[in-house]
Amino acid sequence: MTETPRTTGAVTPDPDGYAPVDHPGVTVPEDRRCWSVDWPQYAPVDITPPELRPTTLARHVPDWAEAAATPTDVNDWDRRRAAALAPFELDTQGGPLNPQGRTGRTGRNLGKWAENAAADPIVYANGRVLLITRDDIEVEAIPGGMVDPGETAPAALVRELREETGVDLSDHRPVILGQDLVDDWRNTDRAWVASTSALYVLPATVTAVAADDALDANWWPFGSLDELDAAITAAGRTLYAAHRPLLQRALDYLAK
Repeated sequence: MTETPRTTGAVTPDPDGYAPVDHPGVTVPEDRRCWSVDWPQYAPVDITPPELRPTTLARHVPDWAEAAATPTDVNDWDRRRAAALAPFELDTQGGPLNPQGRTGRTGRNLGKWAENAAADPIVYANGRVLLITRDDIEVEAIPGGMVDPGETAPAALVRELREETGVDLSDHRPVILGQDLVDDWRNTDRAWVASTSALYVLPATVTAVAADDALDANWWPFGSLDELDAAITAAGRTLYAAHRPLLQRALDYLAK
């Protein structure tokens, strides 16, 4: 018997078929996550926010987003696929498919359809790591963000760090730790985040002042993820789960 997806959240879509951006989507069993597995009854929840819906985009396009209201409006899929950090396929209708498989959610709450490139600078000094408090979900996170059109990842690392903490490391050369998909809270079947993470090692901590998308900026103990978790929890805060693998990779490098 084919299982019908079950909504994991209590909130139902609005009359136009859209759910809140933080809706968890429908449950996707692990054995049906892969796109190659046939699942005719799969019905993901559309979490596209009002500012990115077709009727709104026809009147105004936010400066951080592309004008394409649907994947079929995108005309450069060959270029996007060639430049992607994580290879992805298109379905029979020409829509992008999340490389990690079904997410239970569709639409987009990101600037672009398919891959959205991000840059995450991890700054370390004397056993401490520099984190910000994100203003969108109010958790402790790496001070990173999206790569602007025409910008390189190395340039974005420097810019995001400077914009969110006031720390300018343009004269430093970081260690590139990886280029990976990120389990970002905005990801859907059709739009997702892939990040270039990099490690900056400083001889001493420097003054950091929160700005732009950051509510706060602080240096935290960083001998292990457990130590970092304990310090953040003691302060009544939470570590952004999607950044845990990136931070662990930095710890692994520092332990060499």
